[in-house]
Amino acid sequence: MSASVLSSPESSSAQPRSSAAAAQAAVQDRPQAQVLIIGAGINGIATFRDLALQGVDVVIVDKGDYVSGASSASSHMIHGGVRYLENGEFRLVKESVEERNSLLKIAPHYVKPLKTTIPIYSTFSGVMSAPMRFLTHKQGKAQERGALLIKIGMMLYDSFSRDGGNVPRHEFLGRKASLKLLSKINPGLKYTATYYDASMHDPERLALDVLADGLAAGTHARSANYIEAVGMDDAGVRLRNAVTGAEFTFVADIVVNTSGPWTDLTNTALGQASTYMGGTKGSHIVLDNPELLAATGGREIFFEHKDGRIVLIYPLAGRVLVGTTDLEHDMTQPARCTEAEVDYFFELVNHVFPTVAVDRSQIVFRFAGVRPLPRHDDEAPGFVSRDYRIESRPLGARPGTLLSLVGGKWTTFRALAEHLSGDILTLLGLSRTVSTVGLAIGGGRDFPATDAARRVWVDANSGEVGADRADVLLTRYGTRAAEVISWLTAEPDAALEQHPGYTRREIELIASTESVVHLIDLLLRRTSIAFRGEVTRPLLAELARVLAPVLGWDAARSAHEVDTAANTLRDLYGVQLDPAEASALPAV
Repeated sequence: MSASVLSSPESSSAQPRSSAAAAQAAVQDRPQAQVLIIGAGINGIATFRDLALQGVDVVIVDKGDYVSGASSASSHMIHGGVRYLENGEFRLVKESVEERNSLLKIAPHYVKPLKTTIPIYSTFSGVMSAPMRFLTHKQGKAQERGALLIKIGMMLYDSFSRDGGNVPRHEFLGRKASLKLLSKINPGLKYTATYYDASMHDPERLALDVLADGLAAGTHARSANYIEAVGMDDAGVRLRNAVTGAEFTFVADIVVNTSGPWTDLTNTALGQASTYMGGTKGSHIVLDNPELLAATGGREIFFEHKDGRIVLIYPLAGRVLVGTTDLEHDMTQPARCTEAEVDYFFELVNHVFPTVAVDRSQIVFRFAGVRPLPRHDDEAPGFVSRDYRIESRPLGARPGTLLSLVGGKWTTFRALAEHLSGDILTLLGLSRTVSTVGLAIGGGRDFPATDAARRVWVDANSGEVGADRADVLLTRYGTRAAEVISWLTAEPDAALEQHPGYTRREIELIASTESVVHLIDLLLRRTSIAFRGEVTRPLLAELARVLAPVLGWDAARSAHEVDTAANTLRDLYGVQLDPAEASALPAV
């Protein structure tokens, strides 16, 4: 891959490098490195970046697309984990709050402060049961937390932000003041507690920025999606190109398994069976409901439902995200948001906003993922540690070390990567030369911190695209938007007919520089088109026509990509495309 995911072409007619095929070939042509990372979720990618910055010869691969597993199914939050306090996970809360505060500074293009409000319906409820939950890690009879218990938790939570904190402290309001702020909230409440965490806009794009930073370190850092680890013998790890079917042997001193909830399955494929994982499924729905969006008042509503589950309702990208569940899951089966879970989400929306009507016609997207939690046997899912650990064992078939990451979450990806990379450097006999503490990520570098600074940036970069378009691109790519604008204006461009928010050259740039292999990669992980419910059959056809010359698709491949994307959106994400919108795909 090229050093920059969004690299400018050498001439107006040249296409940037960094196609998926070129990246796969770079790995296959030199099948050795000091470190091979298997699993390109956020934790694997962050570890890749950290090692690349130290000058380590490192390769990362994934059997699917980048951040297409657990990392793509998060609640889009960067949070300290206030509920982990009750589990006694004070180290994790402290680290999470510190990393939350850091990400607000080093990734301000995608991580934003999020005002969070807890509706409270009693004063003393839970005071006696909470200590028992803390000591036994058993749910017991579901009982909501009252104002006293939540106040104690808020005070503890604030204490972790006292050094270097950049969000306001919590506040408590009584019923009258709460209803004045949130007029549609359940009038049966007695108080609200409001504190700040952070929301994560476009998590997949944030991960791509982290990856780009690693690749920018030099040619010693290589990455490829759609390459699967299928075995290991005394010659090395067997890798298979999922696109071409070609298999080859890769040699590394250290193999790092960061495949999240699939960690045990990956180890089994490597002949190193393990039983580390016990992930639970979390589902979400995305609603296009203007009344509900307005009712949130621009803040997340975070609370414990009557069954003891922690749930959330919050505005994101002009929609309302509702989640999440915490259910046992068989990792050999795909994770799907079920109709029963949808009913559950509607029940909780009705509980919080009883006068706001919601129904299935408003669901524009639904998704489910599996948290990479450790094996927990009889422990209640809600009490399973969200912390992480690193398991080490010999490679077995050949000299070297196999490291398996157990656990981990979005909020702590930088700190986790620092820890894991530190262990790898020790095994390699190397010392850390670069710290990632406070190091800006991708388009977060020099990102305008104030409205005035943003206007200055937009004015300086509007040029031929105009101020409105420059502002959109700044939101979409951070300060890397300057490179995007340079590419867009190098040749004539035009908005897509079926989605004027994107232009033809912007899609071409993404396809040629961000390792797009399938149409669904573009819809789910390079843009927010699917998340926002903006996919139509005609749009799929238009996008395929734009991608075809860049990725070398013929008419049959283009038609297949359209059908596969439509089926995937329907089967896994609940996106129903109107058959009446279907149109024959023109020849390319």
